[in-house]
Amino acid sequence: MMPDAAADTARIPPGWRWAPLWVLAFVALWPAPGVAEGVLALGALVAIGRLMYVRFRGGGALLSAQAWALTSVLFFAYWTPELIGAIDAVDRARAFREVAVDLRYLPFLWLAAAAVADPRGRRITFGGLAVIVGVWTLDALVQAISGTSPMFATMDAANLALRGDPLCDANDYLLLDRLGGVLGPCNLKLGVVLASLSPFLLVAAGQRFGRFGWLASAALVGVIVLLAGSRASWITYGLVLLLSGWHLLGWKRLLGVFAFGALLLALLAVVSPQVRERVERTTHMVSASSAGVDDALSGRGRIWSAAWCIIQSHPINGVGPRGFREAFPACDPQPERIAEWGLGPAHHAHQIVLEILSETGAIGLLLWLAGVAMARRAWRYADTSAREAAWPAMLALAVTVFPINTHLAFYSTFWGGVTLMLVALYAGSLLGREANAHVPAGSTPAEATQS
Repeated sequence: MMPDAAADTARIPPGWRWAPLWVLAFVALWPAPGVAEGVLALGALVAIGRLMYVRFRGGGALLSAQAWALTSVLFFAYWTPELIGAIDAVDRARAFREVAVDLRYLPFLWLAAAAVADPRGRRITFGGLAVIVGVWTLDALVQAISGTSPMFATMDAANLALRGDPLCDANDYLLLDRLGGVLGPCNLKLGVVLASLSPFLLVAAGQRFGRFGWLASAALVGVIVLLAGSRASWITYGLVLLLSGWHLLGWKRLLGVFAFGALLLALLAVVSPQVRERVERTTHMVSASSAGVDDALSGRGRIWSAAWCIIQSHPINGVGPRGFREAFPACDPQPERIAEWGLGPAHHAHQIVLEILSETGAIGLLLWLAGVAMARRAWRYADTSAREAAWPAMLALAVTVFPINTHLAFYSTFWGGVTLMLVALYAGSLLGREANAHVPAGSTPAEATQS
């Protein structure tokens, strides 16, 4: 071990050196959602138990005061709207259950922030995330060529041997319209997951192998995002390429990257019926009819019309977390027509601003915006080295919550956990244990930056 690495390890409070591995285990187990949730809950219990054991003393050795504050404030910007929305929710019992269950995220966020609060933790955590993204990408490439994901097939065989039933029903394979990869045909989120986590791989490849490493990893992930992802993940990944490639390649080379991406999309549209179908749907946007636009948006135009109706009916604090599906039938603009997604109500608004407004109201949106302002302020007043340390996490978080896109449900168990983990990685890497060393005693981060 190098002397500086040994010093980093020595400064980590006893009992917290395992934090990076806990975060990586949580992510690596996303293909088994129940197990991943168990890891999150257990990590939260261990973290809060450890903090109570030491009576919350020595917190400055775990995280800087600024990191403690930012992590907690960003959590409450997410959680408090839930609480306010649950007061008169359409399904009050479920809403308050969501509010209570989501409290487990706070100690897990402290654990995740502590995992990246020093150089050693960032090397392990960000490097591990890069490896996970790379392995999942290669596994999906094998599926694209052979038709089978080796990793999912292994998990499916193990589940069949242990429990006697497969992870997915055979009918799910018949309905598969995109690569499922390691997540399988029952959970077609591989594209959006890879797009959101791709900054960790691209930044690591660029730092280690320069432009060639960035270009190679960007091309491999790009192929899988096109084959596995929704058009929302295409937008997310495009933002990642734009923001991560700008400084590394310059705008001329970056234009070449996007030109290559357009050619790749055209090629895949020829050889892949699924990609061709999504491209054809997108062209329906030029239709003058509302039906054509709704078809291009895969029924989201109908969902967004219903969301706006719900917002007008419950403008203050919304219908409560996860209450969208209960309120949807009363606001469905076309109740007599079978929806693009099939029978049953839409489960969420499919757009972050509309989800926040419909489920938590104007109060919720203001609290979310306050959280965004705090995160932006922390970035503005951080020094250059802190920004460089937090760059992969900041980029992943920014593209995940980018508002001009469609989204998974941020108040769902899976995507809420993903988003809050990125929040913690951002706060911990930007304002970790070293933050106190950069700020003179008695001064604010702003004063330290201006001095």
